[in-house]
Amino acid sequence: MRRVLLDDKLETEFQKDGYIHVPFLSNDEVKFLWDQFSEILKTSLGHVSPRDAGLDMDYEITYDFTFIDRNPEHKRQVLKVIDEVFRPHYEKILDNYKPIIANYIRKKEQTGEVPMHQNWAFADERKCSTVSIWVPLVDSHRGNGALEVVPKSHKRFGELRGPMIPWELEKIKDEIVKNDLVTCGIKAGEAIILDDSIVHYSFPNTTKDLRIAIQLILIPDEEPAIHYHMDQQKSMTSVNVLEVSHDFFMEFNPWKQPTGTNKTGERKYKQKDLTYPEFKKRVGGMRFDQKPTFIQKVKSVFS
Repeated sequence: MRRVLLDDKLETEFQKDGYIHVPFLSNDEVKFLWDQFSEILKTSLGHVSPRDAGLDMDYEITYDFTFIDRNPEHKRQVLKVIDEVFRPHYEKILDNYKPIIANYIRKKEQTGEVPMHQNWAFADERKCSTVSIWVPLVDSHRGNGALEVVPKSHKRFGELRGPMIPWELEKIKDEIVKNDLVTCGIKAGEAIILDDSIVHYSFPNTTKDLRIAIQLILIPDEEPAIHYHMDQQKSMTSVNVLEVSHDFFMEFNPWKQPTGTNKTGERKYKQKDLTYPEFKKRVGGMRFDQKPTFIQKVKSVFS
């Protein structure tokens, strides 16, 4: 398995829990990025929606994030500004990673629940881990919608993840939110670096103040970016593996058929809705990027 972090202790912690907490930005950098948010927001054209793809359906989202903005140039500018500030820091922590997506995540007062999910797969996760660097620009806690994670849930669920692919934890989300979350309450400018496959969530901002955080998604330098796409009109049992360019994510609308991609293969897919006991059994268990031992193979026959 390709390593993620340069420091051995942090690498061990990351592989065990699926995330780490580290110092990251200075106070001046936090202020700069807050000020830049207000400036760059002027170029936003609002969120894309299913109607942009000709679909007659409603989609409600109670928080703002850059990735679903209608303006590709706005997204490019956000990535440029954030990476210029983040790069000197992550290059000292990560083992040769490159950025592909950046988000300002804005939760206005009394809104902003982020449903429980895993981030999409952005590279072949049997070869590597892709990561998100999450940095709040204000001190974060459950009351203002801090990041919440399920430790040791990374690389255990939903290997094939994309916007049109059913999720095996969908029917037990409420139980997991109720019982299994750890709040990442950290100071402004500190960072949580998480495996994109970890199960995570965020409560609404119940304070009277604006809560802004930043997410930067990175993949290993040597790995091509990929996108898993299921064409549900054709098949619910296969997923297309698409190799995509850097610009793909700038132009992307999750409700439209992907264009300008290179299909490199297909993966078989079998939908299964896990029960909560099955979920608990898998957390901390064997990862999908590990080969089972002989004993594990025998146990799986009788489990």
